[in-house]
Parts: sequence; C-alpha cells; structure tokens
Amino acid sequence: MALGSNQRHPRHGSPSAILRAALDEVRRRNCRIDVVSPTVRSRPIGPSQRVYCNSAALVSTDLEPRALLEELQAVETLFGRRRQGQRWRSRTLDLDIILWSGGWWGDHSLVIPHPEFRNRDFVLGPAARIAGHWRDPLSGLTVRQLHYRLAKGLTRSPPPPR
Repeated sequence: MALGSNQRHPRHGSPSAILRAALDEVRRRNCRIDVVSPTVRSRPIGPSQRVYCNSAALVSTDLEPRALLEELQAVETLFGRRRQGQRWRSRTLDLDIILWSGGWWGDHSLVIPHPEFRNRDFVLGPAARIAGHWRDPLSGLTVRQLHYRLAKGLTRSPPPPR
C-alpha cells in the first residue's frame, strides 16, 4: 500500500503524523501492518503546490482487493478526503493498493498492480525499502529493479494484462 499526504489535519497535525495515524486506523480494519517504510518528501503531480509526505506499507489481510479498497477509502474519508473535484489536488490522505500477493486483479474501479506505480519514484522508492523482492506481475521485474530503472531513465510500460 502506498500512502501520501500534503495537508495538515486539525486533529492529527502534519502530513507525516497523518500517515502514522492512518496506519493505526488501517490496523483497526482487519489488516495487519507487517512493515512500514521511512517517510519521504516528494513534489506534487499536477496543480498542487504543497510537498507530499509519502510512505509504503506491507499489509496482510484476508480481505479481497475490492473490500480492501473500500476500507482504505473509508479511512481516507475519515481523514477528510473528498473525491469530487480536481484530480491531483492537495489532500489530507491518499491510500493506494499498489501490488497484491495474488498477482494481477481488476474490475471497473480497481486495477492491481496500480497502473502508474512503475512511473512514480515516491511509490517505488519507499516500496523498494520494504518489499524490493516483490515482482510486478506484468513486467516480471522486482520493485527494486523497477526503482533502479526509473532512476536511470530506463522505464517503459509493461504489456497490458491478458
């Protein structure tokens, strides 16, 4: 799971504190947090001007991907996330499922692996620190290899799932 925040929260405070509080809330929702990466700062994508705090967590759960997404979106809402309006705007909390131990998964509103994770250093960097051996089911590359390729400018999109 990738986590991001670039707004203060009246109860939890700074973006890095929001990420810690969000992990506590995810733990309360049939999820075990196995390991969490250090927090990194990154520039925003799109029109937002605020710097993000980003992290990654390895989560174990019996929930299927769709049910997990619903729980993560409920946590985002609890922290003040609103889904209408401009894409890539500032937000108190963003939680994304990046990879899943079951490989590829998709429906009308969720695709795993996350379609953009291979192109985002703020996802790959933290993920490589805690799950560098995990493989992208589409490219066959590990998270560590994907991060290296992105840093060296060697990325290219994998083929679409079959």
